[in-house]
Amino acid sequence: MIKLKRIYDPPAPDDGRRVLVDRLWPRGIAKEEARLDDWLKEIAPSDALRKWFGHDPAKWEEFRTRYRTELQSHAETLATLRAAANKGTVTLLYAAKDEEHNNALVLKELLD
Repeated sequence: MIKLKRIYDPPAPDDGRRVLVDRLWPRGIAKEEARLDDWLKEIAPSDALRKWFGHDPAKWEEFRTRYRTELQSHAETLATLRAAANKGTVTLLYAAKDEEHNNALVLKELLD
């Protein structure tokens, strides 16, 4: 099972494996407080794509397409996440305020 959660929400026992999927460390969160199992910044959107998108909902569909293209070069990491999700819960953590337009959502869609 793959779940999504903002990193600012408190950790919960049912989170399972907690994986941060942002390239930048979230502001205001201490590393100990985050209680991460992994930080997979290599599968986050590239700096260029992240800056182009700027969390603009009008660019959402194009962002999804471009990000999925970028993710094609990370097949091994995606396979590892899928395998972990088949064994138990994996929670993809992200910092974005917008819960409907963020990279973790695209990543979950691809992994499902």
